[in-house]
Amino acid sequence: MTFSQFSRCSAFAIALSLTACNMPANGESPAAACSPGASAGQSPAGLQQVTLCVTSAAKTHSFTVEAARTSAEQAKGLMFRTELADNAGMVFPFPEPRVASFWMKNTVIPLDIIFVRADGTIESIAANTVPYSTTPVVAGEPVIAVLELRGGLAAELGIVAGDKVQWATK
Repeated sequence: MTFSQFSRCSAFAIALSLTACNMPANGESPAAACSPGASAGQSPAGLQQVTLCVTSAAKTHSFTVEAARTSAEQAKGLMFRTELADNAGMVFPFPEPRVASFWMKNTVIPLDIIFVRADGTIESIAANTVPYSTTPVVAGEPVIAVLELRGGLAAELGIVAGDKVQWATK
């Protein structure tokens, strides 16, 4: 390889690296790229999937979530699932604000349980909940929804209480 060829290859590698550095990480996107409520079809479990956006500081994280709308869907939740992708989750919308209480019975994987107020802000996060636990995980105040993500993901992405959650279901 000549010096000229080496220089061109190096320049290409640097340009490629810079492009990769500007690409969003898994579950993260520029604010304009996240369209809350956009339909994402049906999940293998038969639930409607929608795009959900969490705005944390200057970043917006995009997730494809299953919407557990009925009592039966909410009762089953993510039970028996053996994995949950970093850009996936489940949202449990309620018709009226309530003090939500969840448990991990029959839930194989740790989850972050995120309680969402009626104004869309995060009330609290129960991080890395213990699989199979029957100890209630309870919101500190009435909430309009609960979001479940892979255990530890909220902390990894810098998602904290007070951040904004947006989605819409039909």
